[in-house]
Amino acid sequence: MIALGVPQMAGIIGSLFTAPKIPTWYESLLKPEFAPPNWVFGPVWITLFVLMGIAAFLVWRRGLERREVKIALGVFLLQLTLNVFWSIIFFGFQSPGWAFAWIILLWAFIIANIYLFLRVSTLSAWLLAPYALWVTFAAYLNYSIWMLN
Repeated sequence: MIALGVPQMAGIIGSLFTAPKIPTWYESLLKPEFAPPNWVFGPVWITLFVLMGIAAFLVWRRGLERREVKIALGVFLLQLTLNVFWSIIFFGFQSPGWAFAWIILLWAFIIANIYLFLRVSTLSAWLLAPYALWVTFAAYLNYSIWMLN
């Protein structure tokens, strides 16, 4: 439950900064034609957070006494924290430019997290792949919004 709950809590914290700004600030932005409708983001993120939680559990159950497990889960928590701060920067501070720089950092930590999870559990690494792909898309969307506005 902890492994599933921690990513969902990150999502809830991020949504505190996101949800109020969607009908106001975010709606006022110019967006590229490939931008998904707003209703897509919630289900996608919930699904990704569930996959992250399962991945973390698969690593965690290998034993917290193992150094590679501790490091992998530490990076997992770090990239999850970076994820929350992206919402704060993009929506809370209304700063697509800084958010783009931040999402590049987040993406790098996700890739590092996949690599570290792979060393402990192949399945856990694969469960993070959709997250990496979505953040790649989100980075392109973030960049496009920044350029259009």
